[in-house]
Amino acid sequence: MTILRRALGVLGASWRFLRRDKKAMGGAIILFILLLISAFPSWFILDDPQAEIFTPAMGLSWAHPLGTTSFGQDVFSQLMAGTRESMMVAMLVGLFSTVISVVIGISAAYIGGIFDDALSLFTDVVLVIPTFPLIIVITAYLKGATFWLMVAVLVITGWSYGARQLRVQALSLRNRDYLLAARARGESAWYVISVELIPPMTSLIVANFLGAALYAVLAESGLQFIGLGNINSESWGTMLYWAQNNEALYSGLPLWALAPGIAIAVLGSALALLNYAFDEIANPALRPVSRRRASKVVPS
Repeated sequence: MTILRRALGVLGASWRFLRRDKKAMGGAIILFILLLISAFPSWFILDDPQAEIFTPAMGLSWAHPLGTTSFGQDVFSQLMAGTRESMMVAMLVGLFSTVISVVIGISAAYIGGIFDDALSLFTDVVLVIPTFPLIIVITAYLKGATFWLMVAVLVITGWSYGARQLRVQALSLRNRDYLLAARARGESAWYVISVELIPPMTSLIVANFLGAALYAVLAESGLQFIGLGNINSESWGTMLYWAQNNEALYSGLPLWALAPGIAIAVLGSALALLNYAFDEIANPALRPVSRRRASKVVPS
């Protein structure tokens, strides 16, 4: 019940924060719309996105809001269909990377000793490896990464930065009075970490999730664009790949290339807005001066 109450308290605080912060609310609305499209793509897809049944290279029209490709496919339907895979990659990589970061970073800080030294060394080694070149090497060696393989590669290369941040924060909290009191009561390490240590770090954990999700969607789109993913899948990255291969910008079909690029930018902006807003919670120095001054005013 204690964990449930704390979870409900965190959700309530998050909702109050979203209502108060314009950046967070804007990012949340955009993210909700994209999640809605990815959850129910059939509500938004006008035609089969892969069907080559229309006149090639058509311009804007009511039937084809973004025109058609040089193969006669509807660009708007491809954009809506591609939202699901791109959002799934972002959310899954963000989730798995954050879980690994929490487990490694917070456990290392709380347990300490040789365990902390070993995990910190491992984290530092992963952190200094050039990430994107490593991803390119792995996916090129595997020759056409599938969806889950792409997720696995991005998770493996994307957890270390968050683990480093969470370890530093956990070290600053490890000797607080309420944690020492929990240990004195004989509480288990699992209880202390999950109930006493993690809740005060919620804003930082959420910020790490959003940062990992942003990294994932940009990396996945980049890999798909250069042909290192599954080029027959439906995603924004594969739309860019086919548009570039067929010289869409030089063939009078700019929306074929611009639409997925704008969609990636919109998702990235939503995640960045939310990430910056939650960073303000975790780091008071980032909050606007006026808000900091207001928080210092004590009512008489």
